[in-house]
Amino acid sequence: MIIKSIKARSIRDSRKQLTIQIAVNGQKASSPSGKSTGKYETPCYQKSLKDSISKINNLKELKSLDINKFQDLKKVEKIIKKKFRLSSAKKFGANALFALESAILKALAKSERKELWQIINSRARRMPVPLGNAIGGGLHSHNKNAPIFQEFLLIPKSNSIRQNVKMMNLVYKKLKKIIKTNSKNDEGAWQTSLNNEQVLQILKQFHQIRIGIDAASSSFYKKGEYNYRNKSLNKQAQIHYINSLIKKYNIFYFEDPMEEEDFKGFSKIKKRFLVAGDDLTATQISRLKKAIKTKSINSMIIKPNQNGSLLELKEIFDICKKHKIKTILSHRSGETTDTALADYAFGFQADFIKTGISTKWRAGKLKRLIQIEKGLQ
Repeated sequence: MIIKSIKARSIRDSRKQLTIQIAVNGQKASSPSGKSTGKYETPCYQKSLKDSISKINNLKELKSLDINKFQDLKKVEKIIKKKFRLSSAKKFGANALFALESAILKALAKSERKELWQIINSRARRMPVPLGNAIGGGLHSHNKNAPIFQEFLLIPKSNSIRQNVKMMNLVYKKLKKIIKTNSKNDEGAWQTSLNNEQVLQILKQFHQIRIGIDAASSSFYKKGEYNYRNKSLNKQAQIHYINSLIKKYNIFYFEDPMEEEDFKGFSKIKKRFLVAGDDLTATQISRLKKAIKTKSINSMIIKPNQNGSLLELKEIFDICKKHKIKTILSHRSGETTDTALADYAFGFQADFIKTGISTKWRAGKLKRLIQIEKGLQ
């Protein structure tokens, strides 16, 4: 495939904020943006959104470039590094680079009459299990009395994505009646004034699903303590509290139970099931390698626009598989209607995909996975 046209512009994400959309040979890709961000993430743009749009629209060096396979993205990154005198293509900005590379792969898939996931791995067969954000708190909530933990997740048990989505929707609707709310947060999760353990008591009733939590602990960690509604805990007390919750509520998945610098603290969380790094690892290879060395995690959140390079994303998946780290490809709070995340989750053979359950920005990605599953049958 020859790159004939590149057009960048700004669009609104699910939080009505501006983000980047890029079309390559008419195939559009966009990048989401996060509200809860780790300090080790690749910056979204080199200077600004406006600056990135201008640079991409004037990036004549990419015109007439021949792209025939996934690894040809190396050509793209080499041009960007040389053109803008960067030590790494990621320094061009994670949102700008990811949207550009994603649009190129979509254009390649279109030219070869293939699905996007087939460009990555045509032999992919195993569906990722969805982590559905059902009840929200923390930075994602508009409710001042919300739970301290950021996300309470539903994790279904079927091998079929269609059955899993059906089960998540069923429990999600029941939760609305139980907590008596019509209010949703940025990710379509129900908002409530219940505290962490009150929410967990409710979720424990549903034996059809497993419970997951994203604590986003860095968001309530200040001056050496984790600050809850009615108590503050030091590091050792936090470790004890998290481990007690895992045991009491049989929690299957716990993300960011400690603040983002505390690799050793993460290592003290009992790996009964899955303990995941997000702010800890920030989709960066160096952070992942440190987490492996310190035995901090056994699963990892992977967000394409925390890094920017799809080549590095593949390397992260390869490292995780080598070291038996479960992979979770994840959305952001400010999402777009681009469903490529579903193709990447399937193509890279992620163990899980983290999305919301409700709203068009979340449901669209789940529907795309159902479509992929149907095409395999």
